[in-house]
Amino acid sequence: MKRYNYFWIFVLMLASSTSWAYGGGSSSSKACAKPTFSDFVPAENAEVAAGAEFSFTASANTHPESIKVSVKGQPTDIKVSPKNGGSAFEVSGTLPASLKATYARIAIEADAQSNCNGGGGWLVKIKD
Repeated sequence: MKRYNYFWIFVLMLASSTSWAYGGGSSSSKACAKPTFSDFVPAENAEVAAGAEFSFTASANTHPESIKVSVKGQPTDIKVSPKNGGSAFEVSGTLPASLKATYARIAIEADAQSNCNGGGGWLVKIKD
């Protein structure tokens, strides 16, 4: 009977030690580095005219061809150019002329080089 108990103790110890081995996978997996956006022009909550220009900076880890911008749900054409010797990207475009007397969110979506996607944006007030 004692040998039987020792067998089960051994089995339980073996099972618990292998279950602890599954916990620390963070050293072998890469972290997701999402693209970041900054230097918003015009500033957050600024009042602008319909058809006004906007710009922002996308981080260097952003795939420039993946950047998509929409203004109040409407897709917007943008121009992407390298900034500071390629350490970031300058993105510019214009607000739709059809949007007047309303608030509009300039929404950004992009993919990073680490296959992570990210988003951002800001709100502006469009006057008559």
